[in-house]
Amino acid sequence: DPAKESWRNINAIDDLVLEILNTMSHLVIAGLRGNAGAGGAMLALAADRIYSAFGVVLNPHYRGMGELYGSEYWTYLLPKRVGQARALKLTQACQPIGARAARDIGFLDEVFGEDARSFEAEIRDRARLLAANPEFRALLRKKHEGRMEDESIKPLANYRAEELERMKVNFFGANPSYHEARRRFVFKGNPPKAAPVPTAATTRERVSVLFGHTVRVGALLQA
Repeated sequence: DPAKESWRNINAIDDLVLEILNTMSHLVIAGLRGNAGAGGAMLALAADRIYSAFGVVLNPHYRGMGELYGSEYWTYLLPKRVGQARALKLTQACQPIGARAARDIGFLDEVFGEDARSFEAEIRDRARLLAANPEFRALLRKKHEGRMEDESIKPLANYRAEELERMKVNFFGANPSYHEARRRFVFKGNPPKAAPVPTAATTRERVSVLFGHTVRVGALLQA
């Protein structure tokens, strides 16, 4: 059932984002080596530091997938990074944004690395420096206090419930736009052919199988 599977998957990625957001024992780094869109872009926002390689293109919106609303706590995470007005613009305009421009508006913290190898090497260096920072415990404490303050203003559960209420309409509502877009995306515009409609002849051959009669291989395949 595509609708139920979509619902299961969006709840699973929401669970992942929630775990990252509630990780108070570590500072989490997201490193984008390649392009990211929709939930992939929003997932990175759950981290404490977001770095990207040069040349990466982001599509921080969902609407192209049949007017999908999106979840991954984006209504909490994106405005914190870029402000409410810009968050709405990014999600409504459905326009790509380059790494440098994303850094300039606060979506990313820094952009570096001319290729994947140099990017990964610098990520590791930055992680070591961050872990060795004398203020590391203070940074963790600040992170925890910030999360508790945000939670007192509006719990994460509320953001999730509001997002999923909108997505429930996308998945289970009467408008098929999401499912049509999902099908095109999954099969890259070349969906499998529908199963043939049984004819009277194939139905008789199926019945013969039930009674243990010898049937042609073709009839078995059709059955």
